[in-house]
Amino acid sequence: MRFKPVHENYNVSDLEKSLKFYDEALGLKEKRRKVADDGSYIIAYIGNDTSEFEMELTWLKDHPQKYNLGECEFHLAFRVAEFDEAYKKHKEMGCVCFENPKMGIYFIIDPDGYWLEIVPVRT
Repeated sequence: MRFKPVHENYNVSDLEKSLKFYDEALGLKEKRRKVADDGSYIIAYIGNDTSEFEMELTWLKDHPQKYNLGECEFHLAFRVAEFDEAYKKHKEMGCVCFENPKMGIYFIIDPDGYWLEIVPVRT
């Protein structure tokens, strides 16, 4: 058997704010959404044309506060050829939360506190 990753879910407290962040910071656009008939949840799938992999952003009506992410010992990584340009943009956005120059990577943080690793293309 061969399994192919298709998406990762993050629960968010403000869907529109998160959609704006992921579009601005990573160029991820909404591809489709599911809305509960009773309005209790909205699921937005975001991605781009570099991969079939998607992020699933889930908003729950009865959970408007930020989520407790524990010690944030997890993350999703993104590889980018324009690493220096991305770093500059993320610094300007004020979302760089950790830098590791020795490893040549850095992390950004989304509006709900999820860490996203930014990795350069290495030859």
